Amino acid sequence: MPAYDAAAVAALADQQVSWRDKALPPGFWGRTVAELVADRPRLSQLPTPLMTLSAPGLRHNVDTLDTWCKRHGVELAPHGKTTMAPALWAMQLDAGAWAITLANGFQLGVARAYGVQRVLIANAVISPLQLRWIADELAADPSFEVMVWADSVRTVEIMEAARSAYVGPAARRLDVMVEVGGIGGRTGARDAETALAVGHAIADASTLRLVGVAGYEGAIGHGVDEANLEEVRAYLRDLAEVHHRLKSVYDADVVPIVSAGGSQYFEQVAKVLASEAGNGARVVLRSGAYITHDDGLYRRVSPLGEHPRTDGEQLVPAMHGWMRITSQPEPGLAIFDGGRRDFPFDQDWPEPQLIRPRSEGSPILPATGMTVTNLNDQHGYLRFGDEQSVVIGDELRVGLSHPCTAFDKWGLIPVIDDPDAADPVIVDLVRTFF
Repeated sequence: MPAYDAAAVAALADQQVSWRDKALPPGFWGRTVAELVADRPRLSQLPTPLMTLSAPGLRHNVDTLDTWCKRHGVELAPHGKTTMAPALWAMQLDAGAWAITLANGFQLGVARAYGVQRVLIANAVISPLQLRWIADELAADPSFEVMVWADSVRTVEIMEAARSAYVGPAARRLDVMVEVGGIGGRTGARDAETALAVGHAIADASTLRLVGVAGYEGAIGHGVDEANLEEVRAYLRDLAEVHHRLKSVYDADVVPIVSAGGSQYFEQVAKVLASEAGNGARVVLRSGAYITHDDGLYRRVSPLGEHPRTDGEQLVPAMHGWMRITSQPEPGLAIFDGGRRDFPFDQDWPEPQLIRPRSEGSPILPATGMTVTNLNDQHGYLRFGDEQSVVIGDELRVGLSHPCTAFDKWGLIPVIDDPDAADPVIVDLVRTFF
């Protein structure tokens, strides 16, 4: 069975662009994505502010982590919430991803619209309306697989009550994983005895099926020094111990899943958990931000970032912001036309990288010594010293930090052939659904 509906994904290219797509100018409206891409437009034909993706960067990152996972004996269910872009999910699935991870019922609806066949929801689903809809999807499509989480017996009771009132005894059971947490973390059972009670409650429920254990070590670790890494490893050992103690209650036909791993500590997950794959389990990472990496948070903390902590090729930043200087109200300060509505700001300010001068034929210049010091809703502040200068109309390229809060600001994102080129070619347009 295909991992997704290739025809539905391909049909995204047949959608007309319009005034709803802030990345595109009025001259492009009314044409389809396929028509626009066929003309190979240039970046200079698009307005600012703008966010772009790098085609070679995306390809490199997807292939790099796929290779890394195979080498380390783990599987990958990339977190689709990062991009909410079915075309990029398809790229990841085509590269060998085992499933797509999502966070809630809305996101699952997007996945089902594009035929994603295996989804891991890294969250509890307790809304009766959503549980009924999932039951209908399972009944309508025997090949569809979905797994949800539970971290308390109460959660299990709510799911069982909602499903028992809606489905008959012959209905497919809902696959549920025990979520293991840690003190000071986010969700997840805080101790082994609670986790075991949740697992037994799932196994005893008539409409649910216990299929594994899961957790998020990113809520435990707060750095990449050895003390923090050991704290992450200790948490992962606790997660594995819960899995071992639940082995007797898995159904005989279940290949249990042991899942952890965001984009910050996936090498620690493999170090601690990969051996479970040799003991009959399926070890699944859920990294999401790796697909674009970045020029901030993940450049610093990724195992394949600027200071690698594992083998393999380094990831590369595959997203950039572009804006124009619109005002120079005082010496050493320029205002540009992009702000918090356009670029992520929760981890780091955008990083100035290149200046494309307004005057035709002028060379691209490095934005050395320039810093973004603040963003308003639609404006940003660029500070520079006496030895640097910009003029109104110059275009600035910035690196961005934190993909998860970058994609949600753009419904249609141009993909370019080379972000370092004088005038990159647009080779695709990626649609997101937030």
